[in-house]
Amino acid sequence: MPPSHRQRLPYRAFNLRREEVAPVLIAALFFFCVLTALMLLRPARDALGMERGIESIRWLFIGTALATLAVNPVFGWLVARLRRLQFIGATYGFFVLSLVGFWALLVFAPGAVGQRSGQVFYVWFSVFNLFVTMVFWALLADRFTSDQGKRFFALISVGGTLGAIFGPWLTSRLAVPLGTPSLLLVAGGFLLAALAMASLLVRVVPDRNATVGATASPVNTTVGNERIGGSAWAGLAAVFRSRYLTAIAGYVVLMTVLATFIYFTRLQMVAAVADDMDARAAILGNIDMWTQVAVLVLQVTLTGKLIQRFGLGVALAILPVATALGFVGLAIYGSFVVLVLLEATNRAVQRGITRPAREALFTVVSREEKYKAKAFVDTFMYRAGDVVGAQAEGGLGRLGLALGGLASVVVPLALAWAALALWLGHAQARRAAAARGTPSLLSVPPAHASRMPGRSPTRDGP
Repeated sequence: MPPSHRQRLPYRAFNLRREEVAPVLIAALFFFCVLTALMLLRPARDALGMERGIESIRWLFIGTALATLAVNPVFGWLVARLRRLQFIGATYGFFVLSLVGFWALLVFAPGAVGQRSGQVFYVWFSVFNLFVTMVFWALLADRFTSDQGKRFFALISVGGTLGAIFGPWLTSRLAVPLGTPSLLLVAGGFLLAALAMASLLVRVVPDRNATVGATASPVNTTVGNERIGGSAWAGLAAVFRSRYLTAIAGYVVLMTVLATFIYFTRLQMVAAVADDMDARAAILGNIDMWTQVAVLVLQVTLTGKLIQRFGLGVALAILPVATALGFVGLAIYGSFVVLVLLEATNRAVQRGITRPAREALFTVVSREEKYKAKAFVDTFMYRAGDVVGAQAEGGLGRLGLALGGLASVVVPLALAWAALALWLGHAQARRAAAARGTPSLLSVPPAHASRMPGRSPTRDGP
């Protein structure tokens, strides 16, 4: 084998070009820091939320949805007024300061920490979880092209999965010697490291056409530092003005409704087998850990090849099919083991296959839509699906529907969800084909950027 061919083998194995390796590694490390911070805190969030019973969590979902709706115009205002790294820094900095505030409360006023504080932390963490991951993926959709998103978003996701495995492991090692309050500061440190990676990514990856799907102006190397402008509520308006963005929002709502069905089924079964908070946290942590292992296997071996071979539509449709089959199996067997397998499979497919594919959908919209509309979809619409799912599951339970009845509701919803996934894949392909004249951001020197063609205003359809 010629030496040059051997040198190209690692790039071919991961479907990368040589100049893409550094950006992919930086983005993966960025995601590693974000997910480590989140997973340090997640088991405690779920255990605290269960302290006042499962019914209280349904109301916490409503509180979280309202909180995300209230935060969206604030985030939209930041996006409109600040430069990219400034509003990313403001977002991450706010959450770091919040973690310091919770730490101070736990250390200096432990008597004030009770069930109400646990509920506040539950809502805060749920908002925090969505916004820090949304900002990460929005930046990636902004910096990378549609083709690059399909090729290596799954590979970048491996960094997040490693962080999701490392976070619970770190919790188990540090909780006793440092104490639970100190974990909040550790999580804040990882968020600051993530912000440093965001800054490095912006500097390493040249900017591309800032107005994909919008009226274009000649591109230059300073575009990435310009303010996006627009109104604070532009994201909400864009979602309901564009069929493409509305369909993405619908996909997210259906995904979260059915994931919430699984979530509450899990809480009920965990409550039945464990009585105290520590035992519940241990069970939830073990489910998280093994789920992340399954996600890692999917991301390394399957996701990128699947998206390249069959397209985004099929990749997005796998989760609805897996969810429907899982509920049918749960209705037939009804055991805790089957539930763990259902949740692990659902979350593994969602994070290992669906999430990279879903994020690639945003590579073909305008920069304003990448941040503002995406924020609305990934936060409020996501939590709205949680609320609908929580209330619907509770209502079905009050009607006396067992797992078999729940499956009869899930299967039709999953079929509609799969059909929407296939439509989105077709729509994204058409938008990407229309923009294919735009050269890759990593292969075009800045000197030639002014000759990159523009795009027509965003269309309603695919």
